[in-house]
Amino acid sequence: MADSHIDDRHRAARAGQKPTTPSARSPLQPEAPLEIGFKIRKWFLVREETRATELGAAADGEPLVKIAVAAVVANPHAGEFGPDLAAIVEKSAALGEAFGRRLVEAAGRPIESYGKACIVGMNGEYEHGNAFLTTAFADPIRRAIGGGKAWIASTGKRAPAGSSIDVPLAHKDALYVRSHYDTMTLTFGDAPGPDEVVVIVVAATRGRLRARLGGIKATEITGRDGLR
Repeated sequence: MADSHIDDRHRAARAGQKPTTPSARSPLQPEAPLEIGFKIRKWFLVREETRATELGAAADGEPLVKIAVAAVVANPHAGEFGPDLAAIVEKSAALGEAFGRRLVEAAGRPIESYGKACIVGMNGEYEHGNAFLTTAFADPIRRAIGGGKAWIASTGKRAPAGSSIDVPLAHKDALYVRSHYDTMTLTFGDAPGPDEVVVIVVAATRGRLRARLGGIKATEITGRDGLR
């Protein structure tokens, strides 16, 4: 069995075919795929649909759907300071387009609020993660969901695999809409590895169920400045 590839070469030669040689790469060390400028090991998609409040009050209208899309990306500056992070920022636009497509497909209905985050593996700096989350990354997401005049609530941290993170949400067009202040708590099992960054975007299709703290309503947004 150990020499079966030698027999295959002899048979190929007798048949006038070009012999094949076994790959030198170990099956335990596959080459990471290069996707939209980054090596992405894994995508996550989490979808929640909430139909009642924590104490059982039924939804006032449609259920609250929250979606999280996350990519486990190889950190190109793992183990080093990385004085210039511009390459990450530049390539992140294509990553944002991929996030936007996945969010819209998973939501299945209009998105009203959003947020973003990163978890940086222990061989990286928090700043490395932030480089993935700039306007270059966010603008394609805004275009995909429609609108997005408000800045995107953001957070992040440096942590080992399996750590949880609370990702903030706010209305995509007006930050002063209190009903849409919310959070989605996430954890990603085996990610991030020490040399990875988990890039995360969350979105929701409405505000909190039974929100009753006053302020501007979503139906009252003027959409001029991203605040009201």
